[in-house]
Amino acid sequence: MTSPSSTLLAARVGDTVCVKLAGRANFATSVDFKRLINEARVRGAQRFIVDLAACPIMDSTFLGVLASLGVQLSADDPPPEQRPIELLNPTPKVADLIDNLGVLHLFRVVQGKDLANLCFTAVESTGATKLELSRNCLEAHQVLMDLNPENAAKFKDVAKFFAEDVAKQEAAQ
Repeated sequence: MTSPSSTLLAARVGDTVCVKLAGRANFATSVDFKRLINEARVRGAQRFIVDLAACPIMDSTFLGVLASLGVQLSADDPPPEQRPIELLNPTPKVADLIDNLGVLHLFRVVQGKDLANLCFTAVESTGATKLELSRNCLEAHQVLMDLNPENAAKFKDVAKFFAEDVAKQEAAQ
């Protein structure tokens, strides 16, 4: 497992956090993304705009983390215009990936807005350990399988691999 191959930038406006994701959204990026969203929630953020215009692809772990956050933030199943996570300008490929996993309903998808006038700062990587990465990958795939039974066939072997990897690493500690 290597370092992230994407860049996270964040800006806060009132109770809204705007995140620009540039590059491939992968398992390593997902740890920092999840930490950013959870820390912002603790500080009172209630709405999240994720600018995906410069994100050509997401791996299943990042998609699972995104879906998990969508579930946590939309516990009362708000109408689409009130969903707390807005996906801004996703590429057709990314939108198709999210839709094909059966989790698009968790988000508000918007095209065309521009966040260029905000002052973004880089989100520093936490340098997650191999165990943290493996746990994150396992949880993300479990969420995808729980949300859509059709995903079980796609991810059961991946989830089994990460479950065994987590158990092995925990036993070695």
